[in-house]
Amino acid sequence: MRSPMSPSLVRGDHHDEPHFLESCFLCRKPLGLNCDIFMYRGNTPFCSKECRREQIEFDDAKEKKSWKMSPPTSSSSSSSAPNKSVRTGAVVVA
Repeated sequence: MRSPMSPSLVRGDHHDEPHFLESCFLCRKPLGLNCDIFMYRGNTPFCSKECRREQIEFDDAKEKKSWKMSPPTSSSSSSSAPNKSVRTGAVVVA
């Protein structure tokens, strides 16, 4: 049985669902009530800086791979400046 202060019991009627702060997103190690939790992208918890760093590196590699796989875009300004390359896209900062 969980203690009355357990995060999963604080939410109300959803006792069967695990609370998102109960375990590390990467290694699934249980997160204690009196320990540091390292967050990434808003609501993704990690037990350590190392686990968080590993996920960040994985996400960065996946993003770079998707950039390489996307087809090049053509623009009307490419004929006026053939020696210049322009990188377009959206940058998301969390």
